[in-house]
Amino acid sequence: MGEKPHIFMSQDQLIKLACKGCKRINYWTRKNKKLVERKIELEKYCKWCKKHTVHKEAKK
Repeated sequence: MGEKPHIFMSQDQLIKLACKGCKRINYWTRKNKKLVERKIELEKYCKWCKKHTVHKEAKK
C-alpha cells in the first residue's frame, strides 16, 4: 500500500462577473478572498452590448 497523495485545498472561490451596462452575468472566474478583499472590476467583452464594458463582481 502506497501513501495517499496530498490534496491541497484551494482558497479560490468562484465568482460571477456582471456587465455594468446590461447587468447580465457573462463570465465566471476565481478569486482568492483571503488575498483580494475588494470587488473585482475587469474590462471584458459583452456579447449583448456588443462592445467592451466594465464587468464587476456580482452577488451569488
